[in-house]
Amino acid sequence: LDILKDNQVKAAFFVTTHYINSNKDLIKRMVDEGHLVCNHSTTHPSMAKVAKNSKEKFKNEIITNEKAFEEITGKKMPKYFRPPMGKYSELSLQYTKDLGYKTIFWSFAYNDWDINNQPNAEKAKKIIMERTHNGCIYLLHAVSKTNTDILDSLIKDLKDKGYTFKTLDDLP
Repeated sequence: LDILKDNQVKAAFFVTTHYINSNKDLIKRMVDEGHLVCNHSTTHPSMAKVAKNSKEKFKNEIITNEKAFEEITGKKMPKYFRPPMGKYSELSLQYTKDLGYKTIFWSFAYNDWDINNQPNAEKAKKIIMERTHNGCIYLLHAVSKTNTDILDSLIKDLKDKGYTFKTLDDLP
């Protein structure tokens, strides 16, 4: 958050209910600093499977997370949903839409989520820079030490190349 603030970049954080309840002050800070804190479900299941088995359980995965966010912040959760693991079906997309959410996917992701097997900083930055494109939506996991280590220089280098950073609210 400090790096994003120093570089005047706003991000979208897709969080689960456990994350919200375990990091109340962090969630408040994200909101206070103008970031979007968005829905990533309550328990991080395959939403395609949940949708297939129960519309009510699907709804509960999203609404429970939404309520946790609202209890902590006193604000409505932005209506963006990223399906865990990127797993979806036509039915899950419809259920998400029926709940008033826009499903968000990424155009860049890499193996950064395993805290015991972090990518080399130099290689990670090279991969990110090579795969950057106009309209890129990065999936960068907050648990990654590598991402933290390279984020400042990455933002600066991308800005030097003429890229600007927008929020999901700027999507058409």
